[in-house]
Amino acid sequence: MMNWFANLPNFSAYGTPVYFIYLLIAILPLGIGIYFGKRLSWYEALVSFVFIFFMFDGQDWQQAISLIVYIIYQTCLVMWYVHYRQQNNNSLVFYCTTFLSLLPIIIVKFTPAMVGHNSLLGFLGISYLTFRAAGTIIETRDGAVKDINWWKFIRFMAFMPTITSGPIDRYRRFSKDYRKVPSREKYLKMLEKAVMYLFIGFIYKFIIDYFFAQQWLPYVEQQAMSHAPHLSWWVVAVAYVYSGDLYFDFAGYSLFAVAISYIMGVETPMNFNKPFLSKNIKEFWNRWHMTLSFWFRDYIFMRFVFMATKKHWFKNRNVLSSLAYMINMVVMGFWHGVTWYYILYGFLHGAALCTNDWWLRYKRKHFKNLKSTKLTKFIAGFITFNFVVFSFLIFCGFLNTLWFNPSAMK
Repeated sequence: MMNWFANLPNFSAYGTPVYFIYLLIAILPLGIGIYFGKRLSWYEALVSFVFIFFMFDGQDWQQAISLIVYIIYQTCLVMWYVHYRQQNNNSLVFYCTTFLSLLPIIIVKFTPAMVGHNSLLGFLGISYLTFRAAGTIIETRDGAVKDINWWKFIRFMAFMPTITSGPIDRYRRFSKDYRKVPSREKYLKMLEKAVMYLFIGFIYKFIIDYFFAQQWLPYVEQQAMSHAPHLSWWVVAVAYVYSGDLYFDFAGYSLFAVAISYIMGVETPMNFNKPFLSKNIKEFWNRWHMTLSFWFRDYIFMRFVFMATKKHWFKNRNVLSSLAYMINMVVMGFWHGVTWYYILYGFLHGAALCTNDWWLRYKRKHFKNLKSTKLTKFIAGFITFNFVVFSFLIFCGFLNTLWFNPSAMK
């Protein structure tokens, strides 16, 4: 049985143009149903199952089993807490439940650092599903979510267009979208946007990123490694080319996920908004991987600030906000993985957010007459862009290979 499963063809989400042909044909009946005011839930469930199946079959069959077990685990945990919250609201129970929801991703992220290999619990997309599940528990504690049907929660967790790499939706927003079928006029506008997003996504992922990922990045990495372990101007080239690869690949994928969601009648939130045009690092995080950034902002940064303010831990609110930035971004670094470069990446962005706030306070006090002009905006944008590119060089792990494992690139 497992041999048969392992020999099946595997289709990664949005990996090839052929994938889109199959997908668009499969969801065409869904679009027709929504156009005529009816959501074909049973057919959507069937299509989602088939495409998720082919994402995790073949050599990824162990991930498929992990995914099934994981969704059952999270569903039981969330349903239990929803039932508990209707009668009680003990803080310790809430924290324990949230920890249990986060436990699988903690195990997955720490296992490579502790034992030297990936955890069997891991599967593609576990981080994004964990954010959905933990966020639902937090919203239930807050009273924003009062009642959840187990099947609706599974449908939310396993929403096919976004299951592997987001964007990260929230149960309250998703269920509100799903409860009602958009009007014909609104759905036609959604389809118009979907076509545009698909077109831009194709340009990003299959044309522009082809040059960044397939043509330029291997070349500049090879040139940089020829000088290993010393730094060279080729390392600078790696930083800029990798930043382009990361953006166009991920932004293209996110546009595909949003477009398919729109065709299925769900307005999944956008993930990118011209991040490299940001004038400061705070604006960057309001434009880059927005659903992740906002999740950390709402559920870590804001809650820490609220709790610390309520308990009077700090007299100086600037110290409080700076510490909250550092905690928020370092946790984000650990979320990417337990390696020095991910953690340093988070630390640098936390420090940059603190520095940005300090500069704004200093400017208001000492440069009250300093006006915002095209020149000052350009300088601010230039500094922000180059800081982000430098941080991506650390994030990608190339320096780890350059300095500590140069044979890995040969």
